[in-house]
Amino acid sequence: MRSLFLLGLGLVLVLAGCTAVTPPAGDAFRSGEVPYASILLEEDAPRVAFYGDSYTLGTGASDPSLRWSSIICAERGWQEFNPSVNGLGFVNNRATDGEGDLPALVIANDPSIVFNTMGLNDNFSYDRAANQIRLRITEDFTRLATALPDARFIVVEPFWYTDRRPESVEVIIGWVRDAAAAIGADYIPGASHWIEGHPEWMASDGLHPNDAGYAAMAARMDAELTKLGL
Repeated sequence: MRSLFLLGLGLVLVLAGCTAVTPPAGDAFRSGEVPYASILLEEDAPRVAFYGDSYTLGTGASDPSLRWSSIICAERGWQEFNPSVNGLGFVNNRATDGEGDLPALVIANDPSIVFNTMGLNDNFSYDRAANQIRLRITEDFTRLATALPDARFIVVEPFWYTDRRPESVEVIIGWVRDAAAAIGADYIPGASHWIEGHPEWMASDGLHPNDAGYAAMAARMDAELTKLGL
């Protein structure tokens, strides 16, 4: 039913002078190699960029349109730019730094809103790189805010995926929260608990949400964005 609704809405928007864009699916989506736009776009739709990992890429969803970022963008008529990468952290799996890295891609897109959802994967680098993680969080936030002075920044508490939480989870959450405050970003708390206690919301890999999990995340994100007037 949702697919039929979106198809019908897309036809209406095209007739009204809007553009319908279909995001890529299959291996290109799952690998994180392709940034893609939202399903339905108006010509002057706000560009919204997402700087995140697999939980923002939508790994585990059966289709890119069912990840939380695409759901909230479709609901709001936002143009989605989501180059998020599986396994990426502020330090973890950070193969490049500067030109060509994810912040550079976000800056080049010149969005009016930037979501930062990073931090989950840095728990796996915490024991060897805690100081580097803390420094990189501040550097990335400052870099983005300086390059995009007119953008609105929304920093989401780093997601987590199990009911058991290593001490590093709260430490990294605190660093992200402090860095968000330093650049005047909106901050969405509590996201590390959004799928807690719901094993039925997890994909078969046991690591990522499934369609139901992403729908639950989208509902929570929608409520938080409504509080922010978005």
